[in-house]
Amino acid sequence: MKGFFISVEGGEGAGKTTVLDRLHHQLTELGYRVLLTREPGGISISEKIRHIILHPDHTEMEKRTEALLYAAARRQHLVEIVLPALQEGKIVLCDRFIDSSLAYQGYAREIGIEEVFTINQFAIEGCMPTLTLYFDIEPEKGLKRIALNSNREQNRLDLEAMEFHNKVYEGYQILLNKFPDRIQRIDAEQAVNQVTEDAFKYIISHLKEVRK
Repeated sequence: MKGFFISVEGGEGAGKTTVLDRLHHQLTELGYRVLLTREPGGISISEKIRHIILHPDHTEMEKRTEALLYAAARRQHLVEIVLPALQEGKIVLCDRFIDSSLAYQGYAREIGIEEVFTINQFAIEGCMPTLTLYFDIEPEKGLKRIALNSNREQNRLDLEAMEFHNKVYEGYQILLNKFPDRIQRIDAEQAVNQVTEDAFKYIISHLKEVRK
């Protein structure tokens, strides 16, 4: 691929969306061509799947159904906009990718990290981010942020018990140890300006390293 595939991960209320908007602006100002997108979603089909997955009324959704829907949305999103953007030499900044499925469905839903990874390999055919920024925030603090944000629409995951969000957090810690060369931890409990600065430094360093 000619471009750079960078994902941003974290639990609920980690501040990913705010920081990604800022990173998109900063990188564009430097002359980079950047695609900012999200999962599940980013395109029409995947946004419709997102609505099914996250709708608060769908509390009866079975965990393997959930995992498969995420993988389906990921596949369509990948082939429709991510891969073409990478072929064009763009930086793709993606709000969530496969690690979300590994933490949420693989670990927190107890399907199994390796099992969910296998499902997603069928969907992504080996296309992985070369850099993943993990925004680390304690679940309780992240959910408090959400509660204070009146503009954020509540989704099905927000309704989960604290035990679930703690399991997601544990899952991400496992992934940090499992993929230390790809995943970089950022303290998301800092002020948003500092989180943005830390993330920007990691991205610029990565771009320089890959181009050597």
